[in-house]
Amino acid sequence: MNKLAEDPNLWNDPQKAQKLMQERTSLEDSLSGIGKVEQELEDDIGMIELGEAEGDTGVVAEAEAALKNLKKEVARRELEALLSGEADRFDSYLEVHAGAGGTESQDWAQMLLRMYTRWAETHGFKVEFLEESEGEEAGIKSATIQVSGHNAYGWLKTEAGVHRLVRISPFDSNARRHTSFSSVQVFPVIDDSIKIDIKESDVRTDTMRSGGAGGQHVNKTESAVRLTHIPTGVAVVCQAGRSQHKNRAQAWDMLRARLYEIELKKREEKAAADQAAKTDIGWGHQIRSYVLQPYQMVKDLRTGVQTSDTSGVLNGELDEFMAATLAQRAFGTTAGDVEDVE
Repeated sequence: MNKLAEDPNLWNDPQKAQKLMQERTSLEDSLSGIGKVEQELEDDIGMIELGEAEGDTGVVAEAEAALKNLKKEVARRELEALLSGEADRFDSYLEVHAGAGGTESQDWAQMLLRMYTRWAETHGFKVEFLEESEGEEAGIKSATIQVSGHNAYGWLKTEAGVHRLVRISPFDSNARRHTSFSSVQVFPVIDDSIKIDIKESDVRTDTMRSGGAGGQHVNKTESAVRLTHIPTGVAVVCQAGRSQHKNRAQAWDMLRARLYEIELKKREEKAAADQAAKTDIGWGHQIRSYVLQPYQMVKDLRTGVQTSDTSGVLNGELDEFMAATLAQRAFGTTAGDVEDVE
């Protein structure tokens, strides 16, 4: 690939050149990651041998702890190697929609949006707010963000579904326990290598005043655009740009991505080998429960993975849940059993 990249005629076909460069970067990242793991393994073993020879139990303990952390990193990379789906390498759109329940559900939707934003930032991904509709009193009715980074869609696709929150409502003067629902939808940001033909006559265009958090997220001008694909009922909204023209272009990209994601799901349903991995992302399908009162527990209803560290999860510590779902789809098992699968 390096040799191909040095070809002076490569950029005569920009689309082919871009695809090549992306593939080369991905391989370079993978190889450098493997090299780093190998070096750390060698260093840790050397430290243990040195510590044992000198009778230094502190050095041995430190190196053993490093090996345990390295094992987790290897397990994560092993799962990431499974992200070989047609769209896994792409950036991702992520939508959050509040369920029925007014302010309580809208506040929960905002908590989820923050959770995914924190997860993305922790992993070095870029986050761009495309649409955000504020709740009447607090929270949000809906929001759309674009998460850009290697394998962003491959990881985030495991989060599509309905998320359930149980807590003492801060909006209830009687301090009663409430159950709230919000849904998450995830679809890939497709590039020019994927062609999605949409008839303009099949799309209804509506314009409106932008709303939302304002500031760096969205503007307040008459520039928001909603596109509705009449045959499927799929609708997208974009209000991040300062001009209606820019928002319209972004909305068309989002619409193509949504229709592409629908096609991916159709292919998945037709593949018998993927039966165990299929996940219904419809409104009625709960994938995870977050209980804050009377006890603290986050449990994934698909894999059984759970933790009492609710604060960590709501601050974006989602890797364990994502890894378990990927392992289940690939092996029919959970992340903790991956090492036993040959």
